[in-house]
Amino acid sequence: MKIKITGKELKITDAINDYVERKLDRIDKYFEDAEAEVTLRTEKNEQIAEIYVTANGEKYRAVTEDKDMYASIDKDIDILEGQIRKSKTKKEKMMRDASIKTMETVDDKEAEITDEIVKTSYYEIKPMLPEDAVLKLKEKPTHNFLTFINVETGKVNVVHKLKDGKNYGLVEPEA
Repeated sequence: MKIKITGKELKITDAINDYVERKLDRIDKYFEDAEAEVTLRTEKNEQIAEIYVTANGEKYRAVTEDKDMYASIDKDIDILEGQIRKSKTKKEKMMRDASIKTMETVDDKEAEITDEIVKTSYYEIKPMLPEDAVLKLKEKPTHNFLTFINVETGKVNVVHKLKDGKNYGLVEPEA
């Protein structure tokens, strides 16, 4: 991690420099290549630590003040670590959700059922003449066929609309 430490109206001692570097190791473990800009300053009785971390195209920032500079640096590190964890968790969740959605669409394509009965409809079969069945089918324009018991033969028949949309076909068992 590249670290740039700046002191405003404050001399950066070796002890502070080492402390900041040691604390930023906690942040460095989250990234392969990161940069940190640390600005330390004093205003009245307050010690202010401001840390910017740039990694993977994202920026994280924490500013805290305390009577003790070391405590201020510790607070900043805690804040940054929380921000980074939250960001990483959010990204992982998005990636996981995206992969689940991709899996679902792949599964839907793979799970396309062929050559199997996927729907069963139940309806009442009434005895009637084929001409009456045609009239009944005309009453239901969304239906393409009507199953009935032929009064003349006593067998199950089917009347269906032909592709020309004007005529009808009759399906009758042979035996």
